[in-house]
Parts: sequence; structure tokens; C-alpha cells
Amino acid sequence: MDILDTISLSGGGATVLLLAVFILLCVYLGIRIVPQSEKHVVERFGRLRTVLGPGINLIVPFLDKIRHKISILERQLPNASQDAITADNVLVQVETSVFYRIIAPERTVYRIRDVDGAIATTVAGIVRAEIGRMELDEVQANRAALISTIKDSVEDAVEAWGIEVTRAEILDVDLDQATRDAMLQQLNAERERRAQVTLAEGEKRAVELAADAELYAAEQAAKARRVQADAEAYATGVVAKAIQDNGLEAARYQVALKQVEALNALGGREGSNTIVLPANAVEAFGDAFKMLKGKTQ
Repeated sequence: MDILDTISLSGGGATVLLLAVFILLCVYLGIRIVPQSEKHVVERFGRLRTVLGPGINLIVPFLDKIRHKISILERQLPNASQDAITADNVLVQVETSVFYRIIAPERTVYRIRDVDGAIATTVAGIVRAEIGRMELDEVQANRAALISTIKDSVEDAVEAWGIEVTRAEILDVDLDQATRDAMLQQLNAERERRAQVTLAEGEKRAVELAADAELYAAEQAAKARRVQADAEAYATGVVAKAIQDNGLEAARYQVALKQVEALNALGGREGSNTIVLPANAVEAFGDAFKMLKGKTQ
């Protein structure tokens, strides 16, 4: 009897032990801790069940399985080079780099197999299409606008895969040697043309300044002649007014004064010891003094 009780107790203890182990196993399989940088895709009987975010998550043990652990960190595609032909038929080699991250793992794992390869192919096609619409000078001058256009186009193309393009860069636009030589010749010709234009403009400016100087000198000479003519006209007018007011005596008085001034100037020269007087010099002095006396009275 004791042996049977012992066996019965032993069987009950084993059952309890197995039940405890099963419960612990369920707890272990049902609790999933997802890192901050990942998302886990859960399937049930081969179908998508849910996507586990960072932190503690609960699933149904033995029914739910974690099939994919997807990193949501930003990734960089390897630098890629592709040939493209511009609108003016110039062959260029463009080196690009693209950064992206997965934001919807359930779409990424079920819609695309090789994410990096698919994005690289999409980028190459878009780069060729966009550069084919532009001339070489536009590609060089509007690189920022070209990068923005490529980024937007790639982002629209990969949105269905649950991918966000965070940045796109054009690292280099390389030309073949023949095109480089042609561009160098064009650059040298442009520099020479600008130098000739600058020289011609300098010569033109010098001629304009010389002409302006001559015009200014002519204007000043004309002004001087006009002032002199105005002065002579004013003096003539004064004399004419005096003759009109005082008659012939005023005119004789002016003539007499001029004769006296001329004699004084002749006698005042250096080294002059002889004075030549005209026959009517004495009369001129007399007339001048008479007229002066008459004016003072």
C-alpha cells in the first residue's frame, strides 16, 4: 500500500513539475523584448500577424513566430557610378550616394527581396532620365536642384516598399578627356574674348574722357569770350552814355586821358632817357586839365 502511494505521489509531482516547466516555457516564448533600433515581423501559420515595436511585447506561444528582425537605422547604399547622356549629347559619369531607412517592415519583407539592389537600380534610372533633360552647363550649375529632384523621384518610387529616402547626393560628375579638352579650349577662348572686350571698353572710355575734356575746355573758352565781350559792350555803353549825356567834351576828355596814360607808360620804361612828345602833347595836357577843372566846378 505504501509503495502505491509513493508511486502516485511521484506521478503527481512529475505532472506538477512538467506543468511548471510548460508555463515557464510559454512565458519565455510569449514575451518578446525588441531593441530600440529594430522591428520584428510576426507570422501565424505563415501569414503576417503583427509587427512588434521596441520594448516588451506579448505573442501567442507555439502559434506566433518571429520571422524577420528588421533594423530601422538609417542605411547608406554603396557609392554607385552610372553613365548618362545630357540633352546636348555629352557623355558624363555620375557618382551617387543614397541614404534610406525602413519605416514599414511588413511591406519591405513581403514586396521586395533585395532592397539595396532595387534602390540602386531605381536611382540609376532616375539619374539618367533627369540628366537627359538637362544640358551639361545646367548639370554643373544646378546640382542642388538636380539632387532634390532625384531624391523626390526615388522616394516616390520606393514608397510602396515601406522605405524612406532621407538623403541623396551627387558626389561627382566626370567627363571624358575629349570633352574636357573642348571645354578647356572654350574657357580659354572666353577669357581671351573678355580681355579684348575689357581693353576695347577701356579705349572707348579714354576717348570719351578726352572728348569730354576738349568739350569742357571749349565751353570754358566760350564763357571767357562771352564775359570779355560783355565787359567790352558794357564799357562801350558807358562811353556812349557819357557822350550822350555830356556831349563831345566827355569824349575829348577820355581821349586826352588815354594820351596822358600812354606818355607816362613810355617814360616809365627802364633804360629810357629820351622822351618823344607829339606836337600836340602840351595841348592834350592842357585840354585834360581844363576839362578836369570844368568837371570839378
